[in-house]
Amino acid sequence: MTENKTTNKWIIANGSFAVPDQDKPVIRGYMVIEDDRIAYIGEEKPELEGDVPVFDGTHLFFMPGLVNTHGHAAMSLLRGYGDDLALQIWLQEKMWPMEAKFTSSDVYWGTSLSVLEMLKGGTTTFLDMYDHMDQVAKVTEESGIRASLMRGVIGLCSEELQRHKLNEAIQFARDWNGKANGRITTMISPHAPYTCPPDYIEKFVQAAHDMDLPMHTHMSETMAEVEQNVKEYGLRPVAHLEKLGVFSRPSLVAHAVHLTDEEIGILASNNVAVSHNPGSNLKLASGVARVTDLLKAGVTVSLGTDGAASNNNLDMFEEMRLAALIHKGVSGDPTAIPAYEALKMGTIYGAESLFLKDVGTLAPGMKADFIALNTDQAHFIPHTDLISHAIYSACGKDVEHVWVDGKQVVKHGACLTMDEERIRREAQAAFEGLLAR
Repeated sequence: MTENKTTNKWIIANGSFAVPDQDKPVIRGYMVIEDDRIAYIGEEKPELEGDVPVFDGTHLFFMPGLVNTHGHAAMSLLRGYGDDLALQIWLQEKMWPMEAKFTSSDVYWGTSLSVLEMLKGGTTTFLDMYDHMDQVAKVTEESGIRASLMRGVIGLCSEELQRHKLNEAIQFARDWNGKANGRITTMISPHAPYTCPPDYIEKFVQAAHDMDLPMHTHMSETMAEVEQNVKEYGLRPVAHLEKLGVFSRPSLVAHAVHLTDEEIGILASNNVAVSHNPGSNLKLASGVARVTDLLKAGVTVSLGTDGAASNNNLDMFEEMRLAALIHKGVSGDPTAIPAYEALKMGTIYGAESLFLKDVGTLAPGMKADFIALNTDQAHFIPHTDLISHAIYSACGKDVEHVWVDGKQVVKHGACLTMDEERIRREAQAAFEGLLAR
């Protein structure tokens, strides 16, 4: 006997929608949600059987949920703790000593603070590489957000500790891949070529092959890092990672600020995606990535905030705006990154960078991960071009509603799945505890 499964179907009416159509990127009409997927989107009202709930989309602009492709969520606890410093000083004198004190509880509350900020700001998918990753996965499961998670490993330690960290990374990837109703996927992640010896990176590559998982690492964030790589290994980071086999796996690299033409070609030929972190790179004076050249070469370039300790917020609208503006200024070309391209960097290119095939755009069959901006505000008037307004005028605080997997997680700016008051209190207490240790 076959069990009848009840379908949860509802429709958004009279909304404006960002759609993957270059000629007509915004339509006014209807979107039907069936369980966790988009069943229909179009200008014509669909004929639906039965009594289907209607959500009024008047004064709302519906977009794909934003995809943050690089970060360290628990580092929200160190927001403002070490500002206006060069990267290596910031890491070695401020971040790493404090992070060494982090407990599982600290990571849980720091991650909760970040996920709360991301959901309320319209981010529905995020990447996280850190320690105590079971806690990050737990927050992901509880909050309803989607995530690509990995144990980020620094290999500047004894061989015994290296083995322990590698096993921990493998176990986490195995335990959590596909969990939370498929909202969690995992990767394998050596921290960076300057923090992991070559033979250690090769062990991560083998683990990624064994489990058929993608890889993620920091790469070429600063010129000093590139020069160090050449001095120690005789190669720039791109050729170094290619030689070690990293690019034999589906790969995403964070930053990729300092690249030569040859390196861009290597990334393109190996289908390596890049997470561009404009806010963090500017704040740490790491430089400006060659994004227009990467895009022209066919490299998938997405956007990440990095951790809140180097940004200092997790507002992906700010990253899209920075990406659109910086590369105009650097290139002298006002058409370098148009608003629509910046939107794709924050959505569909992000999904592609995380190897998610059914996330990142509003189209039938795609996951129902989407957000609604309140356009009934002064900085959205007149309604000339809503894509332009979303990139050049909007910020995370304009997000009115958020859905992930077809379930509403933010309603009228309030998070439905997390205790915001408690998270703020516990996160502040966690930081004070770190200072006292």
